[in-house]
Amino acid sequence: QAHAKVWHLYNDHFRPTQRGKVSIALSSHWIKPQHMTEKNIKECQKSLDFVLGWFAKPIFIDGDYPESMRSNLSSLLPEFSEAEKKYIKGTADFFALSFGATLSFQLLDSHMKFQQLESISLRQLLYWINSEYNKPQIFIVENSWFVSGTTKKDDAKYIYYLKKFIMETLKAIRYDGVNVFGYTVWSLLDGFEWHRGYSIRRGLFYVDFQSHDKKLMPKSSVLFYQKLIEKNGFPPLPENQPIEGIFPCGFAWGIVDNYIQVDTTPAQFLDSSVYVWDVHQTKKLIKVDGVYASKRKRHCVDFAAIRLQISLLQEMHVTHFHFSLKWSLILPLGNLSLINHTLVHYYQCFASELLRVNITPVVALWQPMIENQELPVSLAKYGAWENPETVQAFVEYARFCFTSLGDHVKFWITMNEPSVKNLTYTAGHNLLKAHAKVWHLYDKEFRRSQKGKISIALQADWVEPACPFSRNDQEVADRILEFDIGWLAEPIFGNGDYPEMMRAWLRRINSVDLYNSHLPYFSEDEKKLIQGSFDFFALSHYTTTLVGSEKEDAVKYDHYLEVQMINDITWLHSPSRAAVVPWGLRKLLKWVKSKYGDVPIYVIANGIDDDQNMVHDKLRVYYIQNYINEALKAYTLDDVNLQGYFVYSFNDKTAPKYGLYSYVANQYEPKPSLKHYREIIGNNGFPGPETPELLCPEEAALCPECHFFRTRKSLLAFISFIFVAFIVTIFFITYYSKRVERRYK
Repeated sequence: QAHAKVWHLYNDHFRPTQRGKVSIALSSHWIKPQHMTEKNIKECQKSLDFVLGWFAKPIFIDGDYPESMRSNLSSLLPEFSEAEKKYIKGTADFFALSFGATLSFQLLDSHMKFQQLESISLRQLLYWINSEYNKPQIFIVENSWFVSGTTKKDDAKYIYYLKKFIMETLKAIRYDGVNVFGYTVWSLLDGFEWHRGYSIRRGLFYVDFQSHDKKLMPKSSVLFYQKLIEKNGFPPLPENQPIEGIFPCGFAWGIVDNYIQVDTTPAQFLDSSVYVWDVHQTKKLIKVDGVYASKRKRHCVDFAAIRLQISLLQEMHVTHFHFSLKWSLILPLGNLSLINHTLVHYYQCFASELLRVNITPVVALWQPMIENQELPVSLAKYGAWENPETVQAFVEYARFCFTSLGDHVKFWITMNEPSVKNLTYTAGHNLLKAHAKVWHLYDKEFRRSQKGKISIALQADWVEPACPFSRNDQEVADRILEFDIGWLAEPIFGNGDYPEMMRAWLRRINSVDLYNSHLPYFSEDEKKLIQGSFDFFALSHYTTTLVGSEKEDAVKYDHYLEVQMINDITWLHSPSRAAVVPWGLRKLLKWVKSKYGDVPIYVIANGIDDDQNMVHDKLRVYYIQNYINEALKAYTLDDVNLQGYFVYSFNDKTAPKYGLYSYVANQYEPKPSLKHYREIIGNNGFPGPETPELLCPEEAALCPECHFFRTRKSLLAFISFIFVAFIVTIFFITYYSKRVERRYK
C-alpha cells in the first residue's frame, strides 16, 4: 500500500514536470523441479509465488496475492478491498529485478524451495517474469556473484559468473523476446555482507579493511566490465570467425584407436581335422577320428576381425590410422625369452592390410594405461620407469618391433601420451632417455632400409590465464605449460635439458622446506643424446584450462604449483565436463612454433566425449568442424608447419563415448560426425568460392594393386617365369608341329 501511494503521488504530481518513472525492486531466486512431474512443477510455481509473486502479482497483474499463497496461508494473509486492489494494480513503470544479491545462491529459506532445486539461471527467470507478468519492461537493478574474502585483485571467479549472467540476459533479449532495458552490477565496492560479514567480497573495487584509510584497488572485474560496456555486449571477434581454405598436398587425415581390437581365434580353414556331414539324422558335421588333412600356413585372411576393422576405416576415407602396440602382451616377460608370435603376426597382417587400402599405419610402441602402465608385469613389479633397467628393456622391445613390423610401418611413435600427472621426476628422466635411445637405434640401424620416421607424442592441452589483464595469472599459465608440456618437450625439442622455469620453481619451493622435489640432471652426453631426437612434434589436444593465482576454491587449488583451476561456465562443455574451446588449439600450435621453431607438427589426437543417447551427435560435429578450422588458421595465418590431424576416436567399443562409430548389440554404426569428418577430408579443409584449386601430384601409394605386387616380389618373379616358360613351350610346339606337317607333305 505504501508503494502504491508513492507511485500515485509521483504519477499525479511529479511525472508531468519531471518526466521520470518509478517502480519497486523485487528480489528473486530461480527454482527447477527435482523431477519433471506435474506435482514438482506446481511446487516450483508455488516457490516463485511465495518469494516474487507475493509482491509482483498485486502490482503487475490484478492487485491481489497469488492463489497458491491464499490456499496455503488462508487467514494468515490479509485481504485487500476491491478499492485497494484497483489502487495497487499497475503501480510500476517497469519491473525492477534483483537477482543474486540477497535471496539467491543458497541464501533462500529452505522452506521456500518446497523441496525443489535452486538454480542460478537468470535467463529462465527473465523468461518466466516475461510470461507471468504480461511482458513488462525489465531493469536488472542488482546482479552479481561473490569471491572469497581473501581474494584481492584477480577475481576470476567473479568475472566468469558476471559474464554468464550478462550473456544470459543477452540471450533472453535476443532469443526469448524479453524486454530488458538495463543491467546493474552489485556492487561497486567490497563491503559488509550481512550474515556473511567480511568472509566474501562482491565489489568491483577491492577494499583493504585492515588499512587505516580503507585503501581502494580496482580488480580485474573492473577492466572486464569496462570493456564489456565499451563493446555493449559480446560482439563476434574477428579472430574467432571461421576461415575458408585448404591444407597442403599430402596432409595426413587420421583417426585414432588406443588399441586395435585383437582377435587371434583360428579360422576354420586352419582346422586339419576331417568331417562328414550327417545329412540323414543329426544334420551336423561329424569329426572323423584319426583322419587329418595336411596343415597349411597361416594367412592374414584368417583373421576375420581385421577385415571388419579395415572396412570400417575405409568408410571414413582417412589416410592414416594411429594405434598402440601392447608391450605387455608382445613380450610378457619383458624380454625376448618369450614372444607372442601370434599377436605379432596379427599386427603384421593389420599393418599390411592397412597399406593395401592406402591407409598409413601410425604405430606407438608404448602407451600408458591404468593397469601396470601397460608394462610387462616383471618390469612393472620392479619399479616400472623408476628402474633404469626398464630403459634397456624398452630399447630391446623397440628393436624387435622395428625388425618385425618395419617393412609395413613407416610412421613410429616411441611413447604415446605419457601422463605427466602420474610421473615422478625420476620416471620422467628414464622415460626421456629410453625415448632418445630408441630414436637413435632407429636412426642408425633401420632408417636407411625402412625409410620411416619416428618421434614422441605428448599430451598438450592449452592453459589460459583466467584474468586476461593479470600479470600474475599469466605467470601461472606459463608455469603450468612448462610443467605439463615443457617438462618432456624441452629436452627433446629444445636445449637438451629441463625448462629453467621448472628448476627455478623447484628451488623456490624446496628453499622454504615445504617440499623435497628434485629434478635430476643430465650429463653432457645424455643432453646430446636427447636433444634433437625427433622427426616431428606429435601432440594430443582435447581441451583448454583456465588458471589463476588467487586461491578461491580449495578443491581445485594445486598447492604444489600454487595454481587455482577456474571454470568458465559460459563455455560449452561435454557430458564429462570437458570444455570445448577451439581457439585453444590454435594458441597451442603457435606456442609450439614460438618455442621450438618450424618443426613439423601432427595433431595426433583430438576429440570429445558425447552423450550416447544423443542421436544427432551435434556436439562432436561442432567440435570437429571448429577445431579443424582453428588448425587451418594456424597453418594459413600463423605459418605453423602443420602436417596432419587425427580425430579421437575410432569407435565406442574401444573408447566408450568418444568414437565416430557407435557400438550397440555387436554392431558398428556410423555417427553423423563421421560423415561430417569424411566431408572435410574430401574437401581437404574448407574451400570457398575464391579458394585456388590445389593440384596435388598422384602418389604411387594410391595404387593398391601396386602395393600388392611390391610386397610379393618373389611371387611376381615366379609367375613371370611360368608365363615366359608357357610362351616358349607354345612357340616350340607350334614350330615343331609345322615342321612335321611339311615333312609328311
